[in-house]
Amino acid sequence: MKAIVILGDGMADYPIPELDHRTPLMVADKPAMDTIARSGRTGQLKTIPDDMPTGSAVANLSVLGYDPKITFQGRGVLEAASLDIQLSDDDLALRVNLICIESGRIKSHSSGHITNEEAGHLIGYLQNFFENWNLNFTQGLSYRHLLVIPGGNPNISCTPPHDHLGEEFESLLVHPLQKEAYETADMLNRMIRASQPFLADHPVNRERIEQGKLPANSLWPWSPGRRPKMETFQQRFGIHGAAISAVDLIRGLAIYAGMDVIPVEGATGLFDTNYEAKADACLKTLEDHDFVYVHVEAPDEAGHDKNLKLKIKCIEDLDRRLIQRILDGLGKWKDQTVIAVLPDHPTPIVSGAHVRDPVPVAIWDPRVEPDSVQNFDEESVKGGVLGLLHGDGFIRKIFGLY
Repeated sequence: MKAIVILGDGMADYPIPELDHRTPLMVADKPAMDTIARSGRTGQLKTIPDDMPTGSAVANLSVLGYDPKITFQGRGVLEAASLDIQLSDDDLALRVNLICIESGRIKSHSSGHITNEEAGHLIGYLQNFFENWNLNFTQGLSYRHLLVIPGGNPNISCTPPHDHLGEEFESLLVHPLQKEAYETADMLNRMIRASQPFLADHPVNRERIEQGKLPANSLWPWSPGRRPKMETFQQRFGIHGAAISAVDLIRGLAIYAGMDVIPVEGATGLFDTNYEAKADACLKTLEDHDFVYVHVEAPDEAGHDKNLKLKIKCIEDLDRRLIQRILDGLGKWKDQTVIAVLPDHPTPIVSGAHVRDPVPVAIWDPRVEPDSVQNFDEESVKGGVLGLLHGDGFIRKIFGLY
């Protein structure tokens, strides 16, 4: 059997008053997801342990069956792998965002989703600006970039900016968790403050302000870690896998898991991503791979922006333009492929921040009788036969390892 997992990042939510106390998944028109639920078995998956950060890195590690308490070393190391940055054992890698601060508070974790071209200019100038510091920047996608500190101490506490919109940035600065990490934390805080006047006066930001856009007027480092040690999917399951995603984090995780990363033209990580090209890439990749992991970031970004209408649209686009296209295109593989759909974590509209609640899961395995659940949403799946899955319970069911 082959397997496809389709992950709508952050698409789970809480009941919303203006939706008559329903969630976006409940009100969205999503016949393909409902078909998978109706034809398969449903339940929930606990993706984020109670004592771990509520980030996509932890959640996706769990979805893929890795124990994040062992393998999680921050987002930075995963994004470094995606960018083909070879880390030494004592390198500290961090995600660094270009964010917008207004009146001393975090206005946007993405600087209004700054373009790749604009971000490239800023990151290049920042590397020159900090040339005498022990800092190495690498451009990623849009607002998401990589910072590597040779010899940096990972025992620091950093704040994900998307979880603290509207809060004063000074109260969210980096803190050392032990005295040996003070120097690293202090340098990062000095970097944040030094970046602000430099970025505020940069031509890219002056032009963005003139156009009525948010400026990228501060660096923000978070999710520190060192190179992880992970067994590959081939070592664990004898599986030849591949991943399709626009997000460096997911591509880096796939690389450490020994999976092929499939590039897709027009994949953006936002609502305007090329859903059809991702679906076509999945079907083509299935021909010579055992497993394809298709990740779509768009619902999560809409959740962070607290944009309810856009989140529902992202769910519907994922369903109609990607999932249904995959179902329609399976052909000879239809009876030989397990298909699953799930989020990695909820990103509720009310807060715009990740939470650790279990997520809905639907698995269509042609070898197994379906349960009685008819719809894919947070409440319906609670009646499914899968119950509440933990650890590697989800991925083992995908591969028929009961």
